[in-house]
Amino acid sequence: MEHETLIRLGFFLGLFAVFALAEAALPRRARVERQWRRWGTNWAISISDAVLVRLMALALPVLSVGAALDAAEQGYGLFNRTGWPGWIEGVLAFVILDLAIWFQHWATHKVPLLWRLHRVHHADRDMDVTTAIRFHPLEIGLSMLWKIAVIYAIGAPVAAVVIFEVALNGCAMFNHANIALPAGVDRWLRRIIVTPDMHRVHHSVDRAEHDTNFGFTLSVWDHLFRTYTAQPGGGHNGMTLGLEWQDDRPARLGWSLWLPFRR
Repeated sequence: MEHETLIRLGFFLGLFAVFALAEAALPRRARVERQWRRWGTNWAISISDAVLVRLMALALPVLSVGAALDAAEQGYGLFNRTGWPGWIEGVLAFVILDLAIWFQHWATHKVPLLWRLHRVHHADRDMDVTTAIRFHPLEIGLSMLWKIAVIYAIGAPVAAVVIFEVALNGCAMFNHANIALPAGVDRWLRRIIVTPDMHRVHHSVDRAEHDTNFGFTLSVWDHLFRTYTAQPGGGHNGMTLGLEWQDDRPARLGWSLWLPFRR
């Protein structure tokens, strides 16, 4: 799709600015780390992710949107063989891709090797909009390969892939944001999408809590697979975020990037 990268980048930067401003105006929790040090580390990790994806684009013939284009041209995948109306295929592709990401997230908590990568994300001792971009580059690379495989398997329409990528990034920034939503708004929203209070439980230091609420976009999967926890046991202001490293190490770039390789 023409200008796909600019569309995604524009939505990403715009939504990041909106949520960052909302955090400043309506913070849910007080920070435990210095903001700018954390932000510098989390942004540096995100830039490392972007570099890896660009390198993957040199080694692989396609990435996510390219996979959808190639699947359509070659007739690969379910929806390139059905002849259903475009809007039905688009909606189903969005839902299947969201389920695939839910399953991937669940797997990163259950497979020890994947958890070693994913704990870079969970080690953050605060949770805000920059936590949404704090993923180890190797995890981002594996995630991209998984998405490409799913896109080829289902023959996802190009437009559906672009919309899904924008929605996934936007919802991830929203549900990681340190925003105090009114209780009624949160209660209504979480019937459809994952809210900050719902996802914050997933970042609890308590393993029983952070092994729940795996959704990034749609909230239905955690209800369906019985991995839903409504509220943290200690309350949102009393809960501890992060993992066992309750000091300033998770805010350091080198330490965070090397974390998967530590014993």
